[in-house]
Amino acid sequence: MEYNIGIIGAGTMGVGIASCLTLHDVKYVLVDISDEKLNHAKKEIEKYVRFSKLVDKSITSKEDVFTNSILTTDLTAVAECDIVIENIPEIWDIKKPLYGQLENICHEKTIFAANTSCTSITKIASLTKRPEKVIGIHFMNPVVLMPTVEVIKGFLTDTICVEYSLEFLKSINKNSIVVNDGIGFASNRISHVFMNEAAFTVYENIASPKDVDELFKQCFSHKIGPLETADIIGIDTVLNSLNVLYQDFQDPKYRACPLLKQMVQANRLGRKTGIGFYIYK
Repeated sequence: MEYNIGIIGAGTMGVGIASCLTLHDVKYVLVDISDEKLNHAKKEIEKYVRFSKLVDKSITSKEDVFTNSILTTDLTAVAECDIVIENIPEIWDIKKPLYGQLENICHEKTIFAANTSCTSITKIASLTKRPEKVIGIHFMNPVVLMPTVEVIKGFLTDTICVEYSLEFLKSINKNSIVVNDGIGFASNRISHVFMNEAAFTVYENIASPKDVDELFKQCFSHKIGPLETADIIGIDTVLNSLNVLYQDFQDPKYRACPLLKQMVQANRLGRKTGIGFYIYK
């Protein structure tokens, strides 16, 4: 089956999804608010594709990486897409108007897939007239390398939407674990407590970032530590997600570590800025 996928947001996750679709010859439209961001995304996609060929020898060379894609600032370009994957920040005042626009632009069969870290899928679906066609597809970073995706059913998401989404993910070699809706779902309710507490141990001068991560890798057999994970995700994204969790649950265990706030203010966002808990430049 052929798919035509819309991707909203050309940040870290949007670029990762676009790169994955490129490697599987899936047609896509990538939309962002500026040509500057799209030009940066284009360079990053080319880099991902080249890197992936070094890791996986089965990937065939592509003379033109962008044969099946459109990169544009025009949101109406996603009008005929089968699935639109939204990757914008975890800020409700930004998400809310976007879904109103998508509702008016896209044809009635289009599925809206929120690649959200924490926001309730049912809450997002309430912004549309097609709640049965709204689903969460939570890709993990780096998208190209991670084999499994968390799929979230909203309260009104129907079986057809779930099955179609799983077929699409299977077509790009992604396994799926389906969970029910809830703030933070399964993965981020757990992982963000890890990352936040790890940040607190650094903030309170209990351990260095390296020591924290080595404890998790050597004592618990994690492939990477919680602070390395935070740097990959983006400290700003982690902070936004913790704020959503805290706001909705009003549980102090989700209170963001002050160090994370300081790092965002200092633009120490992790790999995407070259410095976070570690230096990458």
